[in-house]
Amino acid sequence: MNWLSPFQYDFMLNAFAIGALVGAVCAVFSCFLVLKGWSLMGDAISHAVLPGIVVAYVLGVPLGLGAFASGLLCALGTGFIKSHSRVKEDTVMGVVFTGLFALGLVLFSKIETDQHLNHILFGSLLGIPRARIIETAFIAGITLVVTLVIRKDLLLFCFDPSHARSIGLNTERLNYVMLALLALTIVASIQAVGIILVVAMLVTPGCVGFLLTSRFHHMQLVAVASAVFSSLAGVYVSFFINGSTGSCIVLVQSAIFLLALVFAPKRGILANRFLRVASKSRGGVATGA
Repeated sequence: MNWLSPFQYDFMLNAFAIGALVGAVCAVFSCFLVLKGWSLMGDAISHAVLPGIVVAYVLGVPLGLGAFASGLLCALGTGFIKSHSRVKEDTVMGVVFTGLFALGLVLFSKIETDQHLNHILFGSLLGIPRARIIETAFIAGITLVVTLVIRKDLLLFCFDPSHARSIGLNTERLNYVMLALLALTIVASIQAVGIILVVAMLVTPGCVGFLLTSRFHHMQLVAVASAVFSSLAGVYVSFFINGSTGSCIVLVQSAIFLLALVFAPKRGILANRFLRVASKSRGGVATGA
């Protein structure tokens, strides 16, 4: 077996590049989602983009435009229902995104097309046409730049919205900006891992960073490193096992998360177990004294 074989094909090099870029974008935004507690929102919007993709295909417009519109509609609809009813936000998100996802499935089943549903649900990183590569790179690049430019405002908004409001930040505007960036991040990631697996790309890197460090800047660096490595390793492994590229990427991310969960120096399972044992030992010594 030639371990350098994947680097001899243009489609594999494209997959490595797009996978790393999408992983970096998702990782940067993942930290804000974890801090804000919006993991379910990412799941909701990722599923809600399906009807927008189908409608965009019928109208002959870029699929990313339809996905973005549908995802933003889900976010705005969730906010509207929450503000005009007594139903909790997580319940509203569950109802809205499952309804839109079901609508997308119905629309897809009624349209004659050579597109296979698996490519939308699970991604097709190895088979992205050149036009989609450019579109994905453009959307991911714009999202990454905007997120980094306003990262301080987003950080304060996620960590302490009341303080952000008291110093003059428009928290309502930041809320919609963050929802728009989330929708764009999902649109950029769909080609890589698909609708179903994109939530893992949006949550896992931030969780890894949270476990391994206590500073937000370091959290983002760790998240980006783990996401880019997962993307490269997942694409590489999928070549040899002939498996789904998106699934391989997510599996590598999950393995990194499990390692961090167990061995993280301050927040890992072993560290917490050691602290509990040490605390009981000190308590026993004090009692004996």
